[in-house]
Amino acid sequence: MAIEEILDLEQLEINIFRSTVVNSSPGARTRAFGGRVAGQSLVSAARTVDPRFQVHSLHGHFLRPGDPTFPTVFLVERVRDGGSFCTRRVSAVQHGETIFDMSASFQVAQHGIEHQDEMPAAPPPDSVPPISAVIAFDDEGFRQFDEWDLRRVPRDELPHLPGKIAEQQVWFRHKETLPDDPVLHICALAYMSDLTLLGTSWSIHPKERDHLEVASLDHAMWFMRPFRADEWLLYDQSSPSAGGGRALVQGKIYDQHGAMVAAVVQEGLTRYPRGYTPPES
Repeated sequence: MAIEEILDLEQLEINIFRSTVVNSSPGARTRAFGGRVAGQSLVSAARTVDPRFQVHSLHGHFLRPGDPTFPTVFLVERVRDGGSFCTRRVSAVQHGETIFDMSASFQVAQHGIEHQDEMPAAPPPDSVPPISAVIAFDDEGFRQFDEWDLRRVPRDELPHLPGKIAEQQVWFRHKETLPDDPVLHICALAYMSDLTLLGTSWSIHPKERDHLEVASLDHAMWFMRPFRADEWLLYDQSSPSAGGGRALVQGKIYDQHGAMVAAVVQEGLTRYPRGYTPPES
């Protein structure tokens, strides 16, 4: 399914939008992909902002599982409209309940100090096999990402840094050329940012993955520099801590030229089900 279709929203009223794509195919996922809800929420917020303003951050909370077979309604609150910044709050609603809420901040182009961390070492994407060739995805669960080229760097090729416990690197890009719309590329990145991030937390617990109850709890992103989602992006991920049934994960996203274009932080549910006793380490 084209990302342009996924992120296309119908405007019902001023500040009210509805998703137009519903996944009702046999064997559909029982829980909506969090990145879809986040990306669509960002689209609804951007639709209410003057084009001079570009999103620079979002902070969202996943409150309830989304229903992939039912449209989502997005209610946008215009919190602030200033000369340099404006803020929007979005509630994503299904079946009369909020499943996701998000605040997004927008800024006009301005100048200030500049610096960034150096892009970490990583094998070039063309030398890494497609992720579908090394991971067994269920057909319906992975089908919605067919238009993306995803390549996870093998663990023995990761540039392990002293003191870091759980790390992961993923190259990704949209396979087809996308329109020259910065909002589309930003919302597409928000969509994809939720796909592999939480998996970093169980990358060093592979035998426990099938026993975990997992879900994204909250999600924050910062957009630093222009980029295109149809060109290779490196998602450098780590999980600095897990405990209490939750895991903290974070990521930095770079283009192939080494520019850091975005940063992501998320906390996710990674708990054992009741009655399950994990084996002793």
